Amino acid sequence: MGFLKGTILHSIIKGSCPVCHNESMYVDSNPYHLRKVISMNERCSHCQTKYQMEPSFFYGAMYVSYAVGVAIAVASFIISHYLLQLSLVGSFISIIIAMIALYPIILRTSRNIWINLFLSYDKEKSNKND
Repeated sequence: MGFLKGTILHSIIKGSCPVCHNESMYVDSNPYHLRKVISMNERCSHCQTKYQMEPSFFYGAMYVSYAVGVAIAVASFIISHYLLQLSLVGSFISIIIAMIALYPIILRTSRNIWINLFLSYDKEKSNKND
């Protein structure tokens, strides 16, 4: 994944600081520890970027979460109905299972996408203190 460092995709996939890409934004890196799924560090310890720029900043991530959820639901339907040849009811059950199983990942991914819309990679801050 190091070859993607410096790209938005790196920060979105790894959940790293959008400015320096040197540390995780989250207190716990495992999204399936549900008590801490959205617990974020206040600042990046490497470049001092503040993650929550204003109160309620991540409410906008709900819109991204909706889009990501729809994409996963459509992909789940296509795979289950057309590739696995499940019935319509079976396909909708697979959508429900996929959405429940991937909910923590959808939450974090939407937050990662949202913050990367407003902050961008800075090579100088990334190399600071190295």
